[in-house]
Amino acid sequence: MFIHLGNDNVIRSEDVVSIIDYSIVKSSSIMEDMVKKKADQQQIYGPADEAKSVVVTRDTIYYSSLSVPTLKKRSSMSSMISKLDDYSDDIE
Repeated sequence: MFIHLGNDNVIRSEDVVSIIDYSIVKSSSIMEDMVKKKADQQQIYGPADEAKSVVVTRDTIYYSSLSVPTLKKRSSMSSMISKLDDYSDDIE
């Protein structure tokens, strides 16, 4: 399934490693180092000035203007949808 992160970014839900509040990233030297490294490799997408959360994947970092709870709901919805049974053949 896919998760829409806002700012025209859509990723596969299985690629998500972590979704972090942006304020935590700014207050952690380890996170700042990781972000700097990805920025040097040009593997960061989305505007940092509008960021409320940071989505970390295996290869890329995305700044999202959506909050962590909103992204969590979106990722939960996609996993819930994938678990639903298909009864469309039963309807006649």
